[in-house]
Amino acid sequence: MSESEKDSGRTPHVVIVGAGFAGLGCARELAKHDVRVTLLDQHNYHQFQPLLYQVATAQLATTDIAFDIRQGFRKHPNVDVKMTKVVAADPDARSVTFDDGGSIKGDYLVVAAGSQPNFFGTPGAEHSFPLYSLDDAQRLRSRIIALYEDADKDPSLIDRGALTFVIVGAGATGTEVAGALSEMIRDVMPTEYHDLAVQRSKIILVDHGHAVLAPFSDKAHEYAAKALQRGGVQLRLGTGVTEIRDDAVSLSDGTSIPTRCVIWGGGLMAAPLAGSVGVGQGRGGRIDVEPDLTVPEFPKVYALGDFANIPSSEGGPFPQLGSVALQSGQWAAKNILADIEGKPRRGFHYHDKGIMAMIGKGAAVAEVGEHRHELHGAIAFSAWLGVHVVLLSGGGGQRLEAFVSWAWDYFSKARAAQVLDRSDAARIDWGAGDDDIDDKGKEST
Repeated sequence: MSESEKDSGRTPHVVIVGAGFAGLGCARELAKHDVRVTLLDQHNYHQFQPLLYQVATAQLATTDIAFDIRQGFRKHPNVDVKMTKVVAADPDARSVTFDDGGSIKGDYLVVAAGSQPNFFGTPGAEHSFPLYSLDDAQRLRSRIIALYEDADKDPSLIDRGALTFVIVGAGATGTEVAGALSEMIRDVMPTEYHDLAVQRSKIILVDHGHAVLAPFSDKAHEYAAKALQRGGVQLRLGTGVTEIRDDAVSLSDGTSIPTRCVIWGGGLMAAPLAGSVGVGQGRGGRIDVEPDLTVPEFPKVYALGDFANIPSSEGGPFPQLGSVALQSGQWAAKNILADIEGKPRRGFHYHDKGIMAMIGKGAAVAEVGEHRHELHGAIAFSAWLGVHVVLLSGGGGQRLEAFVSWAWDYFSKARAAQVLDRSDAARIDWGAGDDDIDDKGKEST
């Protein structure tokens, strides 16, 4: 503790905005020390974002990837959790303001408010289904189920895109959604809808780039593309999305695809709070930070995880990965503790454990460690499964429940209950027809 704080006898107070990987990592590290922590989040649960696509495709239940934030700090009375929405931050005062007009100030402010979809100005993006929150996953699951329910009642809707799913973005999110959705359609839907021509379902993966899983190696690109195509996924690479309507998506090659479900995996940007901090925003609207994770000119204000552009030794910022966010949160806590003790802060050093992506049962790609040792197939699937089970943050019981769900799905064709619980996403106005779609550019079914 610094001399002034020792003299005052006051416990330093750290305010953390966001209970994602970064915010939780910071709070958990600080919880072990004589520091008062206030952790703010608009939800009372932490969501395990890497598995949202499995909730959307009924592989996992909501409770498998979400857990009570307060439960994790019951043994740490120095951590106070508040469910509130933060709408503004003042780095000078190290304070934040809530949507109800309230506010709170700390000796240190940590802003780890996460991300939101980046639609890159695409017209009609409001008609798409992003997948970056638990709410998004529930809405997407309900829309998928609603489309099969509607087509089961009226098979003519298939010709109007009822069973056509367009996924925008061939990165990890888009690839994992495509693989999981193809398995859901192939293994589950025929047993749920006996009278429906489920085989007429189509999954189309669109990306303006020319590779699936672009951050991986060329060998991984080829493996992932073939694995998806074996599952019936159509690849439209080198093609961008020019407009999304409620009944179709228009592509840069001049074609239109009738669909009522456009799944957006096209990119991330900082959460809206970044625009209210009053400091410069860099790539993706994120806050540029110093190597020690502090905001420039504000040594007691930290920006972390997907909310920040964290400089790497290679010059550019680190990618928006859960492991980067978690480690940045832990590192920021150690720097705060060092600062309290009057010791120098240290520049962030990321321990690179590699990157992984699931494509389907027994199909995955992994590049492990800083030297990127490459794994494909069943061994990569096993590595992916093990890493995610360990990382699930809800305690031993929850990890076991998730593992059982995965194992059951792997050895059977059954899935979690396909509950249509989001009526807002399930309601579809089919209208009189799709005559507004240009017949010349219309995809055949």
